[in-house]
Amino acid sequence: MIKQEVIDKVLDTARIDEVVGDFVPLKKRGTSLIGNCPFHDEKTPSFNVSVAKGIYKCFGCGAGGDSLKFVMEIEKYSYPEAIRYLANKYHIQVEEVERSPEQMAKQDKRESLYVLSKWAGQYFVDQMWESDEGRSIGLSYFKERGYREDVIRKFALGYSPDKWEALVTAAQAAGFDKEYLKEIGLAIQREDQSLYDRFRGRVIFPIVNVTGRVIGFGGRTLKTEKSVPKYVNSPESDIYHKSDVLYGLNLAKKAISDADICYLVEGYADVISMHQAGVENVVSSSGTSLTSGQIRLISRYTKNVVILYDGDAAGIKASLRGTDMLLEEGLNVKVLLFPDGHDPDSYVQKFGSAHFKEYISKHPEDFVFFKTNILLKDSGNDPVKRAGVIRDVVESISLIPDEIKVSLYIRQCSTLLDMEERILLSELNKMRINKSAAKEKKVAASDQPPAEFFAAMMGSEELGAAPSQPTTQSTKLSSEILQERELIRILLNYGQEQVTWDPEVDNMPIAPYLINNFDDISFEDPTSAYIFDVFKKKMVNFEIPEAKHFISDQQPGVSDLAVTLIASRYELSPNWNDDKRKIHVTTEIDHLKSLVTETVYRLKKRKVEQELQKIRDELKSPQSAVDMEILLANYKKYKDMEMMLGVYLGNTIVK
Repeated sequence: MIKQEVIDKVLDTARIDEVVGDFVPLKKRGTSLIGNCPFHDEKTPSFNVSVAKGIYKCFGCGAGGDSLKFVMEIEKYSYPEAIRYLANKYHIQVEEVERSPEQMAKQDKRESLYVLSKWAGQYFVDQMWESDEGRSIGLSYFKERGYREDVIRKFALGYSPDKWEALVTAAQAAGFDKEYLKEIGLAIQREDQSLYDRFRGRVIFPIVNVTGRVIGFGGRTLKTEKSVPKYVNSPESDIYHKSDVLYGLNLAKKAISDADICYLVEGYADVISMHQAGVENVVSSSGTSLTSGQIRLISRYTKNVVILYDGDAAGIKASLRGTDMLLEEGLNVKVLLFPDGHDPDSYVQKFGSAHFKEYISKHPEDFVFFKTNILLKDSGNDPVKRAGVIRDVVESISLIPDEIKVSLYIRQCSTLLDMEERILLSELNKMRINKSAAKEKKVAASDQPPAEFFAAMMGSEELGAAPSQPTTQSTKLSSEILQERELIRILLNYGQEQVTWDPEVDNMPIAPYLINNFDDISFEDPTSAYIFDVFKKKMVNFEIPEAKHFISDQQPGVSDLAVTLIASRYELSPNWNDDKRKIHVTTEIDHLKSLVTETVYRLKKRKVEQELQKIRDELKSPQSAVDMEILLANYKKYKDMEMMLGVYLGNTIVK
């Protein structure tokens, strides 16, 4: 178990903009940073990062938290794994105390898979550079492909010895569990339960996630037998999901963001050759069909994609499939095919870096021109085939979410196909109506709205039934709960500010002032009750907890609610409130008196209304004359209080 002082140091050191910036390109807007949310698909940025508050908050899906929560969500890490990741990022040594076997088993499995993958990656590298077999076969192969040594080392390329159990033996000697070797696909189990190496006799391409951790491998055979598959890849595992991984993204993300364009290729060799040519903003789908998860990874860094595929029939078909998926995700798509059956790798090797750069800068085609020209070549003068081409192109255009782009593409398409715009628009509208009807039918068949709906409405917090400890049961957002959350919002944002308007208190912060006013309040919202109780307990020792105390709280729902209550979607531009323009715009902190007093009066009024309802309920049952007189006197007292509070709040009270 990691020591608490180490955890505290990590949380204090981690900067939210640096942590999030490793995964999401952020742009400055006012005093905040914005970007496209990595947790849901969106076209317009609603993901905000506040450096001052140390939090991120998506106002689209409701996701929010601090640096630690972000790493846990984006990488699917456990709490200890996320702490170790941040500690490693900021070069903080992690000291651990003794853990129970149960804790070790639960926390260590996933980390063990990462450690084993890292070890295997280094094993393959060492075998290629330090063994006679590796140098004569593996290293020679890469050099024959034209790769420089610095590029070979940059991608940590390696070699697996052509022996049945070389890696298995070395891994077990290093103390790794044979079950883990099977789980991440480094070894395959025979019928007699013994293991043999999956990648034997192959050159190795490590597959690395966006944070730089080895999660899998691709192995290419050097044999010519047709019975031997050319490539073997790691299977799916706890740490490797191929539909969510792009080869080379860890090395390309900065270049993609800087150039605001991403080149998408098919294979490992294409990525490596382009890096050697000086083009680093390139990723590969690793020979698999492009997935929506991979497209969302690209869209974190840019909205502009150029597909670089082979010029043969298979490459053309692959590029056509890819364009539609990219368009649907709102990306701007261009296509570039290489001549004479070349791919990016072979083109670089034949013509050199300078010619390659010139070619890819001058020959990308807009997807409409590309798709229309390709399909029209196949249709010839056949009117039926030509009509099919028109529908195919219009269907691609119908996927684009941006209406301005749609309008421009329809106009271009009209010229290319020699057809009136109104006919193309009519066909496009038919397609959209049919898709919309199908989507509505699917939604109607669903039992409940998507999770994003609840996240946005509820602030993503999970609420429980017990006041002292939140659980995951949902609680309806009544007006009473909203009032309670307003109280908590003031405590979190302004708890340490001074009360300057009440002559009965002297140098008292707002937190104890509010808590003293609501010592007997009963909360309907268990998460608010939990936070209020923490403030009360801290106040006994004259302490006021900071908001970050709750942002890193492990109780279900507490972190989400705290982030929701302190996050601000709109912040005042620094261009206001400057001396040059002589403009001063008041903010909420300038009106703390009315904010706090109104909150006090509203919650007190609610308490009075609850007491009035209790008396009404008692009056419905038979009462003695004495009890009736007491009840009526109390009723009048509370009614007067209700009237007075109504005057303060500007409400009209009906007698």
